[in-house]
Amino acid sequence: MIRVLLADDHAAVRAGLRMVLETDPQLEVVGEAADGESAVTNARALRPDVVLMDIRMPRMDGVAATTQIVQAGIAQVLVLTTFDLDEYVVAALRAGAAGFLLKTADGATLVDAVRRVAAGEGVVAPEVTRTLLDAFVGSRPGPGESSGGEADDARFPGLTVREREVLDCLGRGWSNQEISRALHITEATTKSHVSRVLTKLGCRSRVQAAILAREGLRT
Repeated sequence: MIRVLLADDHAAVRAGLRMVLETDPQLEVVGEAADGESAVTNARALRPDVVLMDIRMPRMDGVAATTQIVQAGIAQVLVLTTFDLDEYVVAALRAGAAGFLLKTADGATLVDAVRRVAAGEGVVAPEVTRTLLDAFVGSRPGPGESSGGEADDARFPGLTVREREVLDCLGRGWSNQEISRALHITEATTKSHVSRVLTKLGCRSRVQAAILAREGLRT
Protein backbone atom coordinates (compact mmCIF):
# COMPACT_ATOMS: atom_id res chain seq x y z
CA MET A 1 0.00 0.00 0.00
CA ILE A 2 1.07 3.56 -0.74
CA ARG A 3 0.12 5.80 2.17
CA VAL A 4 -0.96 9.33 1.27
CA LEU A 5 -1.54 12.48 3.33
CA LEU A 6 -3.72 15.24 1.85
CA ALA A 7 -2.84 18.86 2.67
CA ASP A 8 -5.24 21.51 1.37
CA ASP A 9 -7.17 24.27 3.12
CA HIS A 10 -10.40 23.45 1.26
CA ALA A 11 -12.35 20.49 2.65
CA ALA A 12 -14.11 19.96 -0.69
CA VAL A 13 -10.78 19.64 -2.48
CA ARG A 14 -9.54 17.11 0.06
CA ALA A 15 -12.75 15.13 -0.29
CA GLY A 16 -12.37 15.09 -4.06
CA LEU A 17 -8.75 14.00 -3.88
CA ARG A 18 -9.61 11.25 -1.42
CA MET A 19 -12.39 9.97 -3.67
CA VAL A 20 -10.08 9.85 -6.69
CA LEU A 21 -7.13 8.23 -4.93
CA GLU A 22 -9.20 5.58 -3.18
CA THR A 23 -10.38 4.23 -6.53
CA ASP A 24 -6.96 2.59 -6.63
CA PRO A 25 -6.76 -0.34 -4.20
CA GLN A 26 -3.04 0.24 -3.65
CA LEU A 27 -3.47 3.83 -2.46
CA GLU A 28 -4.58 4.58 1.09
CA VAL A 29 -5.36 8.09 2.34
CA VAL A 30 -4.14 7.98 5.93
CA GLY A 31 -4.86 11.55 6.93
CA GLU A 32 -5.67 15.14 6.02
CA ALA A 33 -4.44 18.61 6.94
CA ALA A 34 -6.06 22.02 6.44
CA ASP A 35 -2.87 24.09 6.80
CA GLY A 36 0.87 23.79 6.58
CA GLU A 37 1.51 23.36 10.29
CA SER A 38 -0.99 20.51 10.47
CA ALA A 39 0.57 18.97 7.37
CA VAL A 40 3.96 18.80 9.09
CA THR A 41 2.49 17.56 12.37
CA ASN A 42 0.36 14.89 10.71
CA ALA A 43 3.19 13.82 8.43
CA ARG A 44 5.44 13.28 11.45
CA ALA A 45 2.74 11.28 13.21
CA LEU A 46 1.41 9.24 10.28
CA ARG A 47 4.60 8.73 8.24
CA PRO A 48 2.92 8.65 4.80
CA ASP A 49 4.80 7.71 1.66
CA VAL A 50 3.52 10.74 -0.24
CA VAL A 51 2.11 14.11 0.83
CA LEU A 52 -0.15 15.85 -1.67
CA MET A 53 0.64 19.46 -0.82
CA ASP A 54 -1.28 22.61 -1.66
CA ILE A 55 0.97 25.64 -1.97
CA ARG A 56 -1.07 28.48 -0.51
CA MET A 57 -2.45 27.59 2.90
CA PRO A 58 -2.91 29.44 6.21
CA ARG A 59 -0.53 29.36 9.21
CA MET A 60 2.28 27.86 7.13
CA ASP A 61 2.40 27.76 3.34
CA GLY A 62 3.15 24.67 1.30
CA VAL A 63 6.73 25.70 0.60
CA ALA A 64 7.67 25.89 4.28
CA ALA A 65 5.78 22.68 5.02
CA THR A 66 7.51 20.91 2.13
CA THR A 67 10.89 22.09 3.39
CA GLN A 68 10.30 20.68 6.86
CA ILE A 69 8.87 17.37 5.65
CA VAL A 70 11.59 16.75 3.09
CA GLN A 71 14.47 17.82 5.32
CA ALA A 72 13.23 15.47 8.01
CA GLY A 73 13.08 12.63 5.49
CA ILE A 74 9.46 11.93 6.38
CA ALA A 75 7.87 11.57 2.94
CA GLN A 76 7.95 12.48 -0.71
CA VAL A 77 5.98 15.63 -1.53
CA LEU A 78 3.88 16.14 -4.64
CA VAL A 79 2.70 19.72 -4.99
CA LEU A 80 -0.79 20.45 -6.29
CA THR A 81 -1.50 23.96 -7.48
CA THR A 82 -3.97 26.00 -9.50
CA PHE A 83 -1.06 27.99 -10.91
CA ASP A 84 1.08 26.91 -13.85
CA LEU A 85 4.57 27.77 -12.66
CA ASP A 86 5.10 30.62 -10.22
CA GLU A 87 7.69 31.47 -7.60
CA TYR A 88 5.93 29.33 -4.99
CA VAL A 89 6.06 26.22 -7.14
CA VAL A 90 9.69 26.88 -8.02
CA ALA A 91 10.51 27.35 -4.33
CA ALA A 92 8.78 24.08 -3.44
CA LEU A 93 10.77 22.22 -6.08
CA ARG A 94 13.99 23.78 -4.81
CA ALA A 95 12.96 22.69 -1.31
CA GLY A 96 12.84 19.08 -2.46
CA ALA A 97 9.31 18.43 -3.73
CA ALA A 98 9.35 15.47 -6.10
CA GLY A 99 7.25 17.41 -8.60
CA PHE A 100 3.94 19.10 -9.11
CA LEU A 101 0.62 18.79 -10.87
CA LEU A 102 -2.13 21.23 -11.64
CA LYS A 103 -5.34 20.68 -9.71
CA THR A 104 -7.09 20.33 -13.06
CA ALA A 105 -5.28 17.02 -13.69
CA ASP A 106 -7.63 14.10 -14.29
CA GLY A 107 -7.95 11.20 -11.88
CA ALA A 108 -5.78 8.78 -13.84
CA THR A 109 -2.97 11.34 -14.05
CA LEU A 110 -3.15 12.02 -10.32
CA VAL A 111 -3.08 8.34 -9.38
CA ASP A 112 -0.18 7.69 -11.73
CA ALA A 113 1.72 10.68 -10.33
CA VAL A 114 1.33 9.46 -6.73
CA ARG A 115 2.55 6.02 -7.74
CA ARG A 116 5.57 7.45 -9.56
CA VAL A 117 6.52 9.78 -6.73
CA ALA A 118 6.25 6.92 -4.22
CA ALA A 119 8.60 4.94 -6.48
CA GLY A 120 11.15 7.75 -6.44
CA GLU A 121 10.40 9.27 -9.83
CA GLY A 122 9.92 12.97 -10.49
CA VAL A 123 6.61 14.27 -11.82
CA VAL A 124 5.93 17.52 -13.63
CA ALA A 125 2.59 18.75 -14.94
CA PRO A 126 2.64 17.95 -18.67
CA GLU A 127 1.19 21.37 -19.48
CA VAL A 128 4.27 23.16 -18.16
CA THR A 129 7.07 20.65 -18.71
CA ARG A 130 8.74 22.80 -21.35
CA THR A 131 8.50 25.92 -19.18
CA LEU A 132 10.02 24.10 -16.23
CA LEU A 133 12.83 22.65 -18.28
CA ASP A 134 13.57 26.05 -19.74
CA ALA A 135 13.62 27.56 -16.25
CA PHE A 136 15.76 24.91 -14.60
CA VAL A 137 17.64 22.80 -17.09
CA GLY A 138 17.68 24.66 -20.38
CA SER A 139 16.88 22.88 -23.62
CA ARG A 140 16.22 19.18 -23.49
CA PRO A 141 18.42 17.36 -26.00
CA GLY A 142 17.53 13.87 -27.04
CA PRO A 143 19.47 10.73 -26.05
CA GLY A 144 22.92 10.77 -27.57
CA GLU A 145 22.97 14.54 -28.02
CA SER A 146 25.20 16.82 -26.00
CA SER A 147 23.61 19.10 -23.44
CA GLY A 148 26.60 21.45 -23.48
CA GLY A 149 26.72 21.33 -19.68
CA GLU A 150 27.96 17.91 -18.62
CA ALA A 151 28.76 17.43 -14.95
CA ASP A 152 32.54 17.69 -14.57
CA ASP A 153 35.17 16.51 -12.10
CA ALA A 154 35.77 19.94 -10.59
CA ARG A 155 32.14 20.62 -9.72
CA PHE A 156 31.26 17.11 -8.54
CA PRO A 157 34.48 15.47 -7.29
CA GLY A 158 32.63 12.90 -5.19
CA LEU A 159 30.90 11.29 -8.16
CA THR A 160 32.21 8.48 -10.31
CA VAL A 161 32.34 8.91 -14.07
CA ARG A 162 29.11 6.93 -14.47
CA GLU A 163 27.40 8.92 -11.73
CA ARG A 164 28.36 12.17 -13.46
CA GLU A 165 26.81 10.81 -16.64
CA VAL A 166 23.61 10.02 -14.74
CA LEU A 167 23.59 13.48 -13.16
CA ASP A 168 23.96 15.04 -16.59
CA CYS A 169 20.94 13.02 -17.76
CA LEU A 170 18.95 14.19 -14.74
CA GLY A 171 19.90 17.73 -15.68
CA ARG A 172 18.32 17.16 -19.06
CA GLY A 173 15.06 16.14 -17.40
CA TRP A 174 15.22 12.50 -18.48
CA SER A 175 13.24 9.66 -16.91
CA ASN A 176 14.90 6.45 -15.70
CA GLN A 177 13.84 4.74 -18.90
CA GLU A 178 15.47 7.42 -21.04
CA ILE A 179 18.65 7.31 -18.98
CA SER A 180 18.77 3.53 -19.29
CA ARG A 181 18.48 3.70 -23.06
CA ALA A 182 21.08 6.45 -23.40
CA LEU A 183 23.66 4.79 -21.14
CA HIS A 184 22.84 1.21 -22.19
CA ILE A 185 22.13 0.01 -18.67
CA THR A 186 19.10 -1.57 -17.02
CA GLU A 187 16.45 0.51 -15.27
CA ALA A 188 17.34 -1.20 -11.98
CA THR A 189 20.96 -0.10 -12.40
CA THR A 190 19.79 3.39 -13.31
CA LYS A 191 17.72 3.60 -10.13
CA SER A 192 20.74 2.58 -8.07
CA HIS A 193 22.92 5.22 -9.73
CA VAL A 194 20.27 7.91 -9.26
CA SER A 195 19.92 7.01 -5.58
CA ARG A 196 23.68 7.25 -5.04
CA VAL A 197 23.88 10.57 -6.90
CA LEU A 198 21.13 12.07 -4.74
CA THR A 199 22.79 10.81 -1.58
CA LYS A 200 26.26 12.09 -2.48
CA LEU A 201 24.98 15.52 -3.50
CA GLY A 202 22.62 15.87 -0.54
CA CYS A 203 19.63 16.20 -2.87
CA ARG A 204 16.21 15.05 -1.80
CA SER A 205 14.62 14.80 -5.23
CA ARG A 206 15.49 14.38 -8.89
CA VAL A 207 14.38 17.93 -9.49
CA GLN A 208 16.90 19.23 -6.97
CA ALA A 209 19.60 17.20 -8.71
CA ALA A 210 18.58 18.67 -12.07
CA ILE A 211 18.82 22.19 -10.65
CA LEU A 212 22.23 21.39 -9.18
CA ALA A 213 23.46 19.92 -12.45
CA ARG A 214 22.55 23.06 -14.39
CA GLU A 215 23.10 25.82 -11.88
CA GLY A 216 25.84 24.40 -9.67
CA LEU A 217 23.87 25.21 -6.51
CA ARG A 218 24.69 23.26 -3.39
CA THR A 219 21.49 22.24 -1.64
